[in-house]
Amino acid sequence: MSQDCIFCKIAAGEMGDPPLYQDEQVTAFRDVNPQAPTHILIIPNKHIVSMDKAKAEDQTLLGRLLLTAAEIARQEGVSEGYRLVINTGSKAGQSVFHIHAHLLAGRSMKWPPG
Repeated sequence: MSQDCIFCKIAAGEMGDPPLYQDEQVTAFRDVNPQAPTHILIIPNKHIVSMDKAKAEDQTLLGRLLLTAAEIARQEGVSEGYRLVINTGSKAGQSVFHIHAHLLAGRSMKWPPG
């Protein structure tokens, strides 16, 4: 856990609303600034700055993160169409430097996204 990381504090239960989902590896919660009718963040409980900083030892954890996102999409009733986004680095729009997947749904998505 990083002492100054907001997502580490959320995963530890030190701030924010109760999570939508949490287990020993991942935590999911609604984004405070939603960009779609459904906008949920899924984070590893372990502090990893970005995909660029992930290591081979994180492979199972990152797979768990993606499978959790799919399960949450089913629970939220949006499994017929959703987008998962992982921004890496400030040039890609990452603003919290703790890996997180954005689950976006509830509206039509365009391509290319940005």
